[in-house]
Amino acid sequence: MRNYIAVIHKEESSDYGVSFPDFPGCITAGSTLEEVKNMASEALEFHIEGMAGDGEIIPEPSVLDNIVNDPDYSDALTFIVVPVKIPETKAVRINITIQENILKKIDEFAKTCGMSRSAFLTFAAQKELNRL
Repeated sequence: MRNYIAVIHKEESSDYGVSFPDFPGCITAGSTLEEVKNMASEALEFHIEGMAGDGEIIPEPSVLDNIVNDPDYSDALTFIVVPVKIPETKAVRINITIQENILKKIDEFAKTCGMSRSAFLTFAAQKELNRL
């Protein structure tokens, strides 16, 4: 189970809107805070199921302090934590051959991104596959 932050917005004469900083494009709305809480959970679960079905990498949750201090969310009414179960995907060990100089560049780049070699190669491959 992972806990993601939902940002709740409210403009005068409108419903409550919900967005997820970790999932651009995942939004929902509701007329009450209770409805928003339920809609947020449902929208996030559906969004993550779609990503998993497409083989996309599910991001790790952002830190609440970072979101609260982000100027993009300065107009937020409030923030809620939405727990969601991440669909399990099976990792498979593979053996590949790659040029040493390329492997060194991959490792250096992955490290600067805070990723493992495997995570970076998966991310890069998925990015290319999404272009198809």
